[in-house]
Amino acid sequence: MDTPLSTIAVVGLGTMGTGIAEVLARAGREVIGIDISEAAAARATTALEDATARSVARGRITEEERRDILARFRAFSDLQAAADADLVIEVVPESYEVKQQVFRALDSVVRPDTIIATGTNALSVTRLAADSARPERVLGMHFFNPAPAMKLVEVVSSVLTAPQAVAAVTDLAQALGKEPVSVGDRPGFVADGLLFGYLNQAAAMYEAKYASREDIDAAMRLGCGLPMGPLALLDLIGIDTARTVLDAMYAESRDRLHAPAPILKQLSEAGLTGRKSGRGFYTYEAPGSGVVVRDALTPLETATTGATREVRSVGVAGSGTMASGIAEVFAKAGYDVVLAARSAEKAETAKARIGKSLARSVEKGRMTAEAREETLARVTPAGSLDAFAEVDLAVEAVAEDLEIKQQLFATLDKVCKPGAVLATTTSSLPVVACARATSRPQDVIGMHFFNPAPAMKLVEIVRTVLTGDDVHATVREVTAKIRKHPVDCGDRAGFIVNALLFPYLNNAIKMVEQHYASLDDIDAAMKLGGGYPMGPFELLDVVGLDVSLAIERVLHREFRDPGLAPAPLLEHLVAAGCLGRKTGRGFREYARR
Repeated sequence: MDTPLSTIAVVGLGTMGTGIAEVLARAGREVIGIDISEAAAARATTALEDATARSVARGRITEEERRDILARFRAFSDLQAAADADLVIEVVPESYEVKQQVFRALDSVVRPDTIIATGTNALSVTRLAADSARPERVLGMHFFNPAPAMKLVEVVSSVLTAPQAVAAVTDLAQALGKEPVSVGDRPGFVADGLLFGYLNQAAAMYEAKYASREDIDAAMRLGCGLPMGPLALLDLIGIDTARTVLDAMYAESRDRLHAPAPILKQLSEAGLTGRKSGRGFYTYEAPGSGVVVRDALTPLETATTGATREVRSVGVAGSGTMASGIAEVFAKAGYDVVLAARSAEKAETAKARIGKSLARSVEKGRMTAEAREETLARVTPAGSLDAFAEVDLAVEAVAEDLEIKQQLFATLDKVCKPGAVLATTTSSLPVVACARATSRPQDVIGMHFFNPAPAMKLVEIVRTVLTGDDVHATVREVTAKIRKHPVDCGDRAGFIVNALLFPYLNNAIKMVEQHYASLDDIDAAMKLGGGYPMGPFELLDVVGLDVSLAIERVLHREFRDPGLAPAPLLEHLVAAGCLGRKTGRGFREYARR
């Protein structure tokens, strides 16, 4: 095991195996590709030829370097070809039976010091190792798709794995230009362990008809900065694969959040496994294509929204960052805005904040100085909600406290003219409770902006059972006019984004509590393996641990699911006053400003 891993066999030349072979060959390793299907072996060779040709065309490698890479890859259809390999990476289908057959056959083929790595992301590495004649040389090497582009490699050791084998494979991953993360053996490891719980909840949300597939995906892309929505990602991964991973996770955790949503079984058994079959949550141009085509569930782009109310002026209640950001958004879109705070001084301070934000836009060339002055002139600060007497739309952005919001809505009910739309920006409280504080609940709706409001494109439009059709249509129309993307959802805790985001964050905290992985490894895994703009602990510290705990408690109270109970570590940190960046310490420590 102390010898360099220079000759490497890849068993299974599907998409992942082919990608791993390309990574190895580009890094100067001799690669033996093995697949029982000669057609698969031929496709792998063609794929490597095409990929390297593109690299030459883009000036990334020379023609001579391309020839060297191609010469280092040889394809076979017999496991005997692995006899001289220093490392064998198996990437065959996610089935114990199939993988065990490969492992047993390799025992009689490879040298005693050869390391065997499984590419599984769902099955037990320990169980596979136990079936091998030399379990100390078996470990997991979990690449992410597409292997040439994704930086993360999870190196998975079992209780049987020799430390030298782990060290050798970790060194190899680094030599390949990857970021190795060492983890123990449990289904999903770090990245998929967090990712698939989130994907499962998204599938269940869609199955419950809480929101459309398009709105769920748009919400998570625009609200969290993710490269793909969860349902589109399930189609890419393969719905059958996701179900296999979740089954393995649930078998170990018995956490309802990991119990595969019934729709995953229904789609899998119907052969609707996603892109590879041409249809899953979405319908595709052809099997294997990523081009989505219209089907019976695709919303009509020209669909009329029904009768709407005229909105020319907007009132924004609040003086914090969110209130001033929302006021800026409406003013930029040409609306006259009344910005009301608890005092005239606070309102002036909030307007000054808008002025500074607009000035930064001028400095960056995003708007002219003249446009800045025109936009700022549309904002009228006020020290009382009485100034909302003539607004057509009133938006509250005050503290996330139900009693405070209900008092404010009771005041709006008295102050605002008949027919005015009343909106709350709550992210977790029941909108209907605000509506019932008025004599006109049909006029009340949720407009959940994301922070910072001027930059974030998403607005969750939350309709209660009492909201009027024209009010809903009006708010959708206004949201489009302020150049935001509206998604519809019902009035339940967390709406779309927080209901999917915060259980994922909570599960990351549980991983640390259980000493399964470190903060840094988990953050790295989700950024490099899941494409997240921030790791879960970076995000928690930015959001604020007190805010996160409050949302976790609301979700737990609403859905009564034990898996949603806030992680004790989160509660302990909040109790200690460690609230994240705003206090200088949360999961990490920060320099005081």
